Amino acid sequence: MATTITLPNYINGEWCASNATEFLDVINPATTEVLAKVPLSTASEVNQATEVAAAAFVTWRRTPPTERVQYLFKLKNLLEENFEDLARIITQECGKTLAESKGEMRRAIENVEVACGIPMMMQGTNLEDIARGIDEMMIRQPLGVCAVIGPFNFPGMIPFWFMPYAIACGNTYIVKPSEKVPLTMQKIFQLLDEIGLPKGVINLVNGAKQAVDAILDHPQIRAISFVGSTPVAKYIYSRAAANGKRVQCQGGAKNPIIVLPDADMEMTRRIAADSAFGCAGQRCLAASIAITVGEARQSFTEAIAETAKKRVVGNGLEQGVEMGPVISIQSKERIEGLIQKGADSGATLIVDGRQPNILGYEKGYFVRPTILQNVDPASEVAKTEIFGPVLSLIHVNTIDEAIALVNSGQYGNMACLFTSSGAAARKFRYEAEAGNIGINIGVAAPMAFFPFSGWKDSFFGDLHGQGNHAVEFFTQTKVVVERWPSEWSRQF
Repeated sequence: MATTITLPNYINGEWCASNATEFLDVINPATTEVLAKVPLSTASEVNQATEVAAAAFVTWRRTPPTERVQYLFKLKNLLEENFEDLARIITQECGKTLAESKGEMRRAIENVEVACGIPMMMQGTNLEDIARGIDEMMIRQPLGVCAVIGPFNFPGMIPFWFMPYAIACGNTYIVKPSEKVPLTMQKIFQLLDEIGLPKGVINLVNGAKQAVDAILDHPQIRAISFVGSTPVAKYIYSRAAANGKRVQCQGGAKNPIIVLPDADMEMTRRIAADSAFGCAGQRCLAASIAITVGEARQSFTEAIAETAKKRVVGNGLEQGVEMGPVISIQSKERIEGLIQKGADSGATLIVDGRQPNILGYEKGYFVRPTILQNVDPASEVAKTEIFGPVLSLIHVNTIDEAIALVNSGQYGNMACLFTSSGAAARKFRYEAEAGNIGINIGVAAPMAFFPFSGWKDSFFGDLHGQGNHAVEFFTQTKVVVERWPSEWSRQF
């Protein structure tokens, strides 16, 4: 019987065994196979990583940005060369399909590519003669040690919303991956080890709450990025901000889509299903409520129900599988419990995905696509982030009612509209209270050169990940006012 490996940390350019006394199993959610053991590292290990990162910052910040991005060019090439392996690891530990894992890594690579533009993106501004003989300029400087606390659902992509920008701007960095899916970042750090970054610039500490709290409290960690549920986002934001840190926390969501009668129903059916059931619904941009308007009710309901029933569920590594398992038995039980609460509150289960029998994977954490019809907008199932392959259907008579329903929610991560009317589209994008808007798009995920937005209880902070927002987040501005009257200066 093979020995299960225990994952190391990566501190000061070296792989090192954790001194943790507690470990968790890393489980393949499709097969329930134990893939590895992850240490729950102590605060002392976070402190060690922070100290070496702080020491490395002194030299790294003085490295010209044109030199810093050369490491990212090397990393981009290594990510491409190891693309298939990385996607396979994501599928094994996270459960999503291989195609979804490849899409995730493609987005990660895009962020590396954008961060390679730091010599342009990090530039400041200047103006001569703001007064006679006085010039003024604004420059950007790195913050110091920064950190990311990663989620389980996108172990490859989400750290790249932040990490490449942070180090390209001259900061040093600590990555704390989700303890549920640490293998992807292990592989990525093997690649980072190959590119030859100076010791201490980038560090990996595995762990859970103790490691997180140490990151939140350490006085030398200047900025923290987080993606996860809203309750945890609030906790991290409030504790880190109270410690004087710059913080960006992406929280939960309850993303609505509106379907108008003039929508292309075939396109809408396909895109809505991909949005609601892709990644088993475990993404912050998954459609979770479909609001049908007027005559769209019957045609969309029939189309989406038929699509949900036909979706192929299984091990994401197998060809033809369209949806994998959810992350854990606890998630499966929670999702199925919320489905039952929806039925108990008066909704009709037109497609019930609970307790499926997936041939060959009977022990896996599977929930098939589920559709609840006639959901009460005031019910728990309509307000709670289920984070599973569950779509709730609500019907209204006008687009104004639909937009009002969208805006009544506590979250504001994404909202989408399906229509062939330009006027309706413009009205929606103007009035909908969400940070990411889709028009005939089911997953309004911004490209790497746009910020990943979010409003209301879906985001805590001012600057988001990716693009120019990331550059602003990982730099601090300094304004310099200089007086050089001619009589003070050597004349040439």
